[in-house]
Amino acid sequence: MTATLMIQGAGSNVGKSMLVAGLCRALTQRGLAVRPFKPQNMSNNAAVTADGGEIGRAQALQALACGVEPLVDMNPVLLKPETETGAQVIVQGKRLTTVRARDYATLKPQLMSAVLDSFNRLKAQADVVIVEGAGSPAEVNLRAGDIANMGFARAADTPVVLVGDIDRGGVIAQLVGTKAVLEPGDAAMIRGFLINKFRGDTSLFDDGYALIQQRTGWRGLGVVPWFSEAHRLPAEDALDLAGSRGDGPVHIACPVLSRIANFDDLDPLAQEPGVRLTMVRPGAPLPGDADLVILPGTKSTRGDQAMLRAQGWDIDLLAHHRRGGRILGLCGGYQMLGTRISDPDGIEGPPGDTPGLGLLEIETVMRPNKHLTRVAARHAASGLQVTGYEIHIGQSDGPDRARPFATIDGRPEGAISVDGRVTGTYLHGLFGADAFRAAFLEALGLPPSGQSYDAGVEATLDDLAAHMEAHVDLPGLLKIAGAGG
Repeated sequence: MTATLMIQGAGSNVGKSMLVAGLCRALTQRGLAVRPFKPQNMSNNAAVTADGGEIGRAQALQALACGVEPLVDMNPVLLKPETETGAQVIVQGKRLTTVRARDYATLKPQLMSAVLDSFNRLKAQADVVIVEGAGSPAEVNLRAGDIANMGFARAADTPVVLVGDIDRGGVIAQLVGTKAVLEPGDAAMIRGFLINKFRGDTSLFDDGYALIQQRTGWRGLGVVPWFSEAHRLPAEDALDLAGSRGDGPVHIACPVLSRIANFDDLDPLAQEPGVRLTMVRPGAPLPGDADLVILPGTKSTRGDQAMLRAQGWDIDLLAHHRRGGRILGLCGGYQMLGTRISDPDGIEGPPGDTPGLGLLEIETVMRPNKHLTRVAARHAASGLQVTGYEIHIGQSDGPDRARPFATIDGRPEGAISVDGRVTGTYLHGLFGADAFRAAFLEALGLPPSGQSYDAGVEATLDDLAAHMEAHVDLPGLLKIAGAGG
């Protein structure tokens, strides 16, 4: 029988995704066939799978840690927030509907069968399935119809290890308090706990560790020190976006839009030794010394266009262009650069038209069908091949399409302004191609570094696996999962 184990958190952002990735790589290195699984995820940072759907970026990274292609079954329910109160619901890789948050509770019971169906298919491929929860089981007000935490654990008869984050303080209360609020049947699913993000001498927490074991009756499975290389792995949560990374001579700025999506596009740039990447938070202007401004993807193009104007970033962007600066729009950012964005069917919100920034001579019309595919393209200027993916609604056309950014099977893709300083493309993931990234940065005056982004991610996953081996009771975890000691 396939062994299964669920990693749940005593709160949000306790490091579940990273721990699961590390466990996936460590157990894979031990010769086991491992698969990651997350019943329900909420993220606008999605990945396109080999079977033509979309899942959360964290599950794609965890699949990489297992040495396998990401599949829609690894994240059967993905919620992509479009507004403060509503989200698009993706089921087994495809859009099902858009619902308001208050109405999602009535939909959840219908989704459990799809979740279990995907889980059982993964089990058939694996020796061990490592499941990641969402949020916290302590949110007992959300327990009815739950598919993300204890509702799934009990339906799938999967034992749970609970993770507490000591870096934010109060970790004893996090774990002991979680047991106190859970009903007995749910609490009985938890077989052990982990302490994550410890800084300093772990022996200083020995008394606290023993107290948690005494108060909960759960087995302690380790104290995991802070993993300093975590920033080298693709982040899924927009809350993880740092203000500024690097101190190189080439300055790239990116505004953090309210519905920013697929922002891991920027990770390869942030890790280049000659780049300083500034993620500009609301309330701050776009830096005047930027060599390049990137308008990122967004789950709500017209909504974030309004947000961009409200922040005054449209004025900053036009001033940047007048000073001779370069601008790159990715997906939704590409659509914003045009003259108009039309949504006649109200796909992203109320039907209507929104004026664009007017920096590219293109217009975009939102269409019901989402374009979702992996692609191999050829960069028009350099002739270099790039691989990536498209994940968007909307079609863009206009005179600047006569100067494409790239070609896909001979067809033009993207657009470039007459002056050559404003570029838009629907391609995500293009900076992961080392040769293209080097050529792109060389055009900004930065000599090639010779750095391999993919090799860096793989090395970091190996380091994370070693971190797990050193600080986590892996035999204990496997025994809880049903795979022996």
